[in-house]
Amino acid sequence: MKKIYCIAVAAAVSAMLAFTYNTSLPIGSTMPKSDVKLMDISGKEITLKEVKNDNGILVMFSCNSCPYVIKNQERTIEMAKYAISHNIGFIVLNSNEGQRGDEDSFEAMKQYAREQGYQWNYAVDKNNVLADAFGASRTPECFLFNKELKLVYHGAIDDNPSDPDHVKRHHLKEAVDEMLAGKEVSYKESRSVGCGIKRKG
Repeated sequence: MKKIYCIAVAAAVSAMLAFTYNTSLPIGSTMPKSDVKLMDISGKEITLKEVKNDNGILVMFSCNSCPYVIKNQERTIEMAKYAISHNIGFIVLNSNEGQRGDEDSFEAMKQYAREQGYQWNYAVDKNNVLADAFGASRTPECFLFNKELKLVYHGAIDDNPSDPDHVKRHHLKEAVDEMLAGKEVSYKESRSVGCGIKRKG
C-alpha cells in the first residue's frame, strides 16, 4: 500500500512539474517577474524592466552549448541587432541551473559572449525563476513583448531551426515588423525546437 502511495505521489509531482514547465505564458499576458534582479555578464544586476526600450523587449532563453543554439547563433545575432536598431530591448537568459557548475557557469557565459561578439545583456536566470514564470522549456525560445509589456509572440526564430538555408518564414522578424507597424501579430505562436532547459533535479 505504501509503495502504491509513493508511486501516486511521484506521478502527481511529475504532472505538476510538467504543467509548470510546459504551460507557456498566454499571448496577451503582461510580462511576469519584470523586477527580478538578474546577474548580467557585465557583473551588474539588471531587471527586464530596465532592459525594455521604447518599443518593447525581446527575451530569449538560451545557453552556451545546445546544438540548436549553435545552429541558430547567427540568426540570434541578426535578430538582436534588428531589435536593438528598432528600439526594442534585447536580453538572453541562461536558465540551465542543472549545468551551472559546468558549461553554463557564469565564467563560461562570459567567455561565450566574448566569442560571439555579444553587445547586449546575457544574464543568469537563477533557480529558473523567469523560465518557470514564462513557461519556457527550450533553448532557444523567444518571447516578444510590446511597449506595454504585453506578450505578442512566443516561439522559434523561424520555421526551420535545423537548416537556415531552407527557412520559408522568419516568424520572429515578421512579428517584430507587425508590432512596430501597430498591427496585430498574425502568427503569434510557433513551436520552439531545441534542447530542454536543464533545471536542477
